[in-house]
Amino acid sequence: MNAISYLSGGTFHRYSLFGINILVHGKTGAIWQLDDLSWKLLDGQSAEPEGDALAELAAIASEARQAEERFAKQGALYAENLEEGPTHLKSLCLNVAHDCNLRCKYCFAGKGAFGGERGLMSSEVGKAAIDLLMQLSGPRQNCEADFFGGEPLLNWNVVKELVSYGKEQAAEYGKQLQFTLTTNGLLLDDEKLAFINEENMGLILSIDGRPEVHDRMRPDLGGSGSHSRVLAKIKEAVAKKADDNWWVRGTYTSWNLDFTQDVKFLVEAGFSNISLEPVVTDEEYQLREEDLPKIEREYERLASYYLQRQREGKPFSFFHFNFDLAKGPCLAKRLLGCGAGHAYLAVSPRGDLYPCHQFVGQEAYRIGTVFQGIEKPELGDRFRQAHIFNKEKCRSCWAQLYCSGGCHANALAKNGDLMLPDELGCRIQQKRLECAIVIHVLTSAHAQIPA
Repeated sequence: MNAISYLSGGTFHRYSLFGINILVHGKTGAIWQLDDLSWKLLDGQSAEPEGDALAELAAIASEARQAEERFAKQGALYAENLEEGPTHLKSLCLNVAHDCNLRCKYCFAGKGAFGGERGLMSSEVGKAAIDLLMQLSGPRQNCEADFFGGEPLLNWNVVKELVSYGKEQAAEYGKQLQFTLTTNGLLLDDEKLAFINEENMGLILSIDGRPEVHDRMRPDLGGSGSHSRVLAKIKEAVAKKADDNWWVRGTYTSWNLDFTQDVKFLVEAGFSNISLEPVVTDEEYQLREEDLPKIEREYERLASYYLQRQREGKPFSFFHFNFDLAKGPCLAKRLLGCGAGHAYLAVSPRGDLYPCHQFVGQEAYRIGTVFQGIEKPELGDRFRQAHIFNKEKCRSCWAQLYCSGGCHANALAKNGDLMLPDELGCRIQQKRLECAIVIHVLTSAHAQIPA
């Protein structure tokens, strides 16, 4: 097979954005930037191939084949290599509060209660969860726990107690335990921020961007908008954060497909670490296939704004544009995905274990308890085997090593099948990756960033 035929087939993907021509090898994640003539040859636009361009494509084809050989030797091209040996627990999502002081319309947690009774986690349950993490993490040296809800600051005393207990247990087991707290910010104050800084905790701060967008989706208990109060609180939190371990996180819906304006609002409000996620819902504001062209164009607008800020010397970090070939996720994580159900578990206030926070309250996915441990190992195995080699659509996808198979919860919500990824989610992820790769090429090479 000649170079052009080889590079035009399989899981190779080529696209052009901002004048940059990119070729991605889906099987290995390798990326090349093509000159215009090589691009035209691959695209079938040039009937008279020239020697230099053919030589470049032949060299790329050789590199790609060598990369495949290396992956094969590592066992990274075959599913059976992923299913050997035990998986050790790494992370817990501690749902310390099944209650909230907001009533966000799109909340997958049923506005804080996760479809059940409102309640708070006891320190007994939380300590048992940390004990389980220490026991099931095996040889892992670094473990993580996220305080989640609902609104975890409603259970602040237990949060503090668990941080102290977690540090003690980690030291006893010779491990490091990193804590993160996800909050809408309304209950943050000097005492809490001082503790968060003292304990080097990460912060995820929820805000949707512009006031009208945020208030439409994130009212308080009385139905009033919360934007002005949330913005003031999280500005204060970021200003007092002793490190850069924080993100502001929003959600966009079909009602704000111009979400670049929300990112701009957050940047101009002084936030430099921003994440904006697509809503997953079946409500009227859900994202539909017909929205995809607008969404894709909007990510290009966002990428252009991102590059503009870079050019002006006023950069910010957008979570889905963070892309580092050298320091990206390890190969095992790229192949296996997020680890839900085996490396990552969520804990309800009463101590039930679930594959991740989006399954909490669904009895069919209760995998055990913090007191009894894993009671349904076969459920964890189902999630562990839902990797890119076992998903037919993923095997032929160019983005497989950067997407890792997509979100399990979204697959089940949209298709009722763990092995069938959410198509809309896949397309959004692919577009974000296209933008991220071009941004990486432009900024890492110190090229002239286009206006």
